[in-house]
Amino acid sequence: MPDNATPTLTADGPLSGVLVADFSRILAGPYATMLLADLGADVIKVEGPKGDDTRAWMPPVRGDVSTYYLGINRGKRSIALDLRDESDAAVAGELARRADVVVENFRPGGMAKYGLDFETVRRDNPGVVYTSITGFGSGAGRHVPGYDLMVQAVSGLMSLTGDPDGPPYRAGISVFDVMAGNHATIGILAALRHRDATGEGQLVEVNLLSSALTGLVNHSSAFVAGGTVPYRMGNAHPSVFPYEPLPTADNDLIVTAANDGQFRKLCGVLGIPEVADDPRFARNADRTANREQLRPLLVGQLIGRSANDWFELLVDAGVPSGPINTIDGGFAMAERFELDPVVTVGRGERAVPTTRHPIRFSVTPAAYRLPPPELDEHGTELREWLSKPPEEGHG
Repeated sequence: MPDNATPTLTADGPLSGVLVADFSRILAGPYATMLLADLGADVIKVEGPKGDDTRAWMPPVRGDVSTYYLGINRGKRSIALDLRDESDAAVAGELARRADVVVENFRPGGMAKYGLDFETVRRDNPGVVYTSITGFGSGAGRHVPGYDLMVQAVSGLMSLTGDPDGPPYRAGISVFDVMAGNHATIGILAALRHRDATGEGQLVEVNLLSSALTGLVNHSSAFVAGGTVPYRMGNAHPSVFPYEPLPTADNDLIVTAANDGQFRKLCGVLGIPEVADDPRFARNADRTANREQLRPLLVGQLIGRSANDWFELLVDAGVPSGPINTIDGGFAMAERFELDPVVTVGRGERAVPTTRHPIRFSVTPAAYRLPPPELDEHGTELREWLSKPPEEGHG
């Protein structure tokens, strides 16, 4: 195991003592390393002289800092290194030699010219968990740059998103970057467990297209197992009804009665219990096949009350439903349900509100130790530490 004691940072958590050398930029990699930092890992964010691209992705901003950057970089320390410079590349190499985990999302082969590829790093650090995130893998797709929007297009997701008679749409977030970041985190944790048991490191490869294809779940299975190419259905579900927004007296309401019991409860709340006994709607397959006959029966009742009124009544009866909120409404609902969705990282002028880590632990909770770093904020102390022999470099 590499000597990874770093200066000035102490941490608790299940990943305390794990040193992560983060050479990634934009979203997928930084999102993964932020999750690791929340769980106690010591994450060193290596940035080029101009910093992570997302520092300049604005508006919106908080002060003069991009909220995009703030949202995925808490808990880290920043060192700015120009890998084209021989001395800076040597500093980066020493960091990789001491790291438990290296994360990078350069194009395949891009780290080799700096002596930071997996084969080179593992010669001096055989226990390293080296994680590479690409758009289309390290084989025949290695030359294709990987951006989430491209992957939404080529994977088929956009063909499934939008009105049936309208154009295809992207998802409202970079969904496959986030998914790949989660897959990278899973891979890192599994590889660390293997390393702890055997002392052996390994290469962990994640690519956005593979994350996309597994993330399309039922649509992927429809094609792979059923030979069916799914198509755009707006907000409707190909296999379940009702499972979509339906109009009420004011706004649309999501209604998801996905099994026979829930459908019977829905009909009871709407005051049409006889509809649940209609043979056209007795089973989910029947309701899906006859959705055009069923929809007006449901809407005829729903338009008598507001979306929020129906939400309360349906949820109390055990029928999944929900209003279509804007982001502020989503946070308000999380507050209502005592999920405490916002935490503050840092103090004084550096205090930044941020979204809580999504996983709760009964013994080792996530911690929010450092605000998103300024560019090269910790460069001096890290360079000093990396310049010393490991036995002298302990904090």
